[in-house]
Amino acid sequence: MSVSGTIRVLLADDQTLVRAAFAMLVDSAPDMEVVGQAGTGREALAAARGEQPDLVVMDVRMPDLDGIEATRLIAADETLAAVRVLVLTTYDTDANIVEALRAGASGFLVKDTRPAELLDAIRTVAAGEALLSPGPTARLIARFLRGPSGPPAVGGPEGLSEREREVLALVGRGLTNTEIGETLGLSPLTAKTHVSRIMGKLGARDRAQLVIVAYESGLVTPGGT
Repeated sequence: MSVSGTIRVLLADDQTLVRAAFAMLVDSAPDMEVVGQAGTGREALAAARGEQPDLVVMDVRMPDLDGIEATRLIAADETLAAVRVLVLTTYDTDANIVEALRAGASGFLVKDTRPAELLDAIRTVAAGEALLSPGPTARLIARFLRGPSGPPAVGGPEGLSEREREVLALVGRGLTNTEIGETLGLSPLTAKTHVSRIMGKLGARDRAQLVIVAYESGLVTPGGT
């Protein structure tokens, strides 16, 4: 974030009117500002490198370079390590959800999300949390993440302590630090410390990648609680 604490947002969507509407919404929030706009995935990548935003709101279907590939390139660029990507699309399909997460996205929402929910999503992802659209179920996400669609994005949980594995499983179920603390009898700060330590051990960018590890390793199972 900027020195003032403002979340700097880059908007990437091939529809000019959609970008204009998002820009008005984001700029209306006192804690956010639009620092750039892009109409293609390649433009989004260039703008991310030039503007160094805190977060990119990325459409999936774009010309020249689609949003998922642009997300993958942003996540792989060491100079953009602090940039988070929130994928926003009209295509609420299982494959897009998983491909976006595998590419390095920290969140996934569909475009019919209410304006207030989009702003909350931007705040959540910019703060380092993972966010998935309420529509997709854990069962579907688990099935596709554990399918033969590619190697894990980060390391596995083999080197984690028993407590860390418990925390990772709860992250995989979508619990917040406060909820993890309540479940395990820990303070929210202690839960946060565990999550940070797990991310460091696994080389994960954020909680979204921890969700992937939790499912791919079997710590969280389809339909499990």
